[in-house]
Amino acid sequence: MFNAWAAVRMAAVLTLLFLAAPAKAEPPPLEAYGRLPGVDNVVLSPSGDYYAIIGEVEKARRLLILRADGKPVMIAPVGDLKVRDVVWAGDDHVLVFTSLATGLGPRFKLLKYEVGQLLVLNVKTRKNFWAMSEGGLNGNGVWGYYGVRYLDGRWYAFVGGLRFQKSQTSGRILFKDANPDLFRLDLDTGETKLIAEDQGGNSRRTWIVGIDGKVDALFNYDQRDGGWEIRTPEGKAVASGVDKFGDTLLAGKGRTEGTVLYRERGEGGEDTWYEALTKTGDKLILFRGIRIAEQYRDPRNGVFIGYRRDSNRPDNRFFDEAAQERVQATMHAFPGMNVRLKSWDILFDRFIVQTDGPGDSGTWWFVDVNTGRADEVGRAYPRVRGEAVGPVQMVSYKAADGLEMEGVLTLPPGREAKDLPVVVLPHDGPGKRDYPQFDWQAQAFASRGYAVWQPNFRGSEGYGAEFRDAGYRQWGRKMQTDISDGVAELARQGIVDPARACIVGEAYGGYAALAGVTLQQGLYRCAVGIAPISDLAKMRFYLGYKLGRVGPGMRSFAAEVGTDEELDQISPARHADQASAPVLLIHGKDDTEVPIEQSRFMEKALKAAGKPVDFVELAGEDHWLSREETRQAMLRAAVAFVEKHNPAD
Repeated sequence: MFNAWAAVRMAAVLTLLFLAAPAKAEPPPLEAYGRLPGVDNVVLSPSGDYYAIIGEVEKARRLLILRADGKPVMIAPVGDLKVRDVVWAGDDHVLVFTSLATGLGPRFKLLKYEVGQLLVLNVKTRKNFWAMSEGGLNGNGVWGYYGVRYLDGRWYAFVGGLRFQKSQTSGRILFKDANPDLFRLDLDTGETKLIAEDQGGNSRRTWIVGIDGKVDALFNYDQRDGGWEIRTPEGKAVASGVDKFGDTLLAGKGRTEGTVLYRERGEGGEDTWYEALTKTGDKLILFRGIRIAEQYRDPRNGVFIGYRRDSNRPDNRFFDEAAQERVQATMHAFPGMNVRLKSWDILFDRFIVQTDGPGDSGTWWFVDVNTGRADEVGRAYPRVRGEAVGPVQMVSYKAADGLEMEGVLTLPPGREAKDLPVVVLPHDGPGKRDYPQFDWQAQAFASRGYAVWQPNFRGSEGYGAEFRDAGYRQWGRKMQTDISDGVAELARQGIVDPARACIVGEAYGGYAALAGVTLQQGLYRCAVGIAPISDLAKMRFYLGYKLGRVGPGMRSFAAEVGTDEELDQISPARHADQASAPVLLIHGKDDTEVPIEQSRFMEKALKAAGKPVDFVELAGEDHWLSREETRQAMLRAAVAFVEKHNPAD
């Protein structure tokens, strides 16, 4: 085993040295950063004998199925499908999850929704079909995924679906109701069978599917008062409580059959994870006060086998000691790099991992423990190589009120870290966070000579409940000054020139960008808001129409942002006359999370105030910049705007 892992380490190190070799003196074109990843969604089959890839082949995006030795088995076009995930069912079926911005009929005519869809491919027969399209009464949409099971010699997927019915008066196909039911999908024929119904009304229901394909447990959540319960299909109570913000989660099976894993958020905001027996309701605490960023489950039966703990560097934990040892050895085979575990076989002797770090813009690897090899599968950003990758580090600092925090600093490659112009790039969410890893937007700006600052301001996840909750009602206030306090610390260290700063962000980050030149003044030479929130009262109205006026989404929004009376005080569009720098707005027309009207409100307000503003509308683009052409258009516009108002040289 020692020799095998020595070989893996040597193969990895040699390849990484190649990646870090000197590249051209000129930076890569912006298109190299704005392209969709050249390789993505690399997933092993349960046996480890095959793997699937979404990647670019001959200038077109395709799904590739390859053997473990790299020989192709199947190639299928993907085109402009927005692929969200790829899952294996055994070694014969591949499930490709996609999404599409679309309307949901007359009852929802004012809105679009990002609707999940599922393409099923049979590797042996080469046949494929879209799930939930049988008879036209399931809407071709997938509203939740509950795993795959092997029953009586056949593979089935268990998915949520909305049922439609024909109107007796108009003849139109309409929703039976807006709550998904649970269906069993035959992966060979496409036939569906109703397994369990949602109870309808203001309640929402999710399920756990047992090894026999039947419901083991279900979770009911009442959106009106936040009451929740976990029970068996026979009605036996497993757990219950009240959670007005909807943070309670039925995560799936526990570590064995006959158990469930669920998360509660206590009064102090601390997450507690419980494992409970479905027969007796007896429970034990598995974790308390930690954030689980990803759950790892056995692909055959959904049993909980491990997790990734949220931290600056990937931190994987598996309950089986042998599996943990092999995973850790794989991580250590790539010294000095970020190593993310992406997929594994059922024996834990083959892995798919992704790396990035010094000289590496993102590389996928097939690791075989038995042969001691780490073979490169492909690169996420193949045109960004070697010296073009800017160094990334964490920087700790204190906010004005003494709260300790940190952020990610990406430096321009090949330049001294002294008095640099800076692009501030706050994350969205706001309850997300940034990590010290390759970020295509940050690296694009760094390649043009800018230091890029990504602060994890209060309200960000990953730093504990108290830090997260410190962001409540601090939009435009302390969350905003946390960002500029980080710039001040970088200036104190001599890394950046605070007089040469622009602020750029998406969604909440876009809000922060607009607030940085309206609620704050004189700090930034320009602001770029990508799908930004500009008017919180109008955003509240939109969310109420989309989510319902009563429910956890609206309660969470009120808790995070503040009372109705406060919304105008912290809305950039209401303070457009105070804008102290030029503004660029960029927004996708198919954005279903933050409607494009938010940018149109801001543009109108700035023009009325006589302030400089440019607006780029991206046709066919969603909230996540899923299309390559429009993603590149966004990047070109944002970088050109920053270079115009805050030149790097």
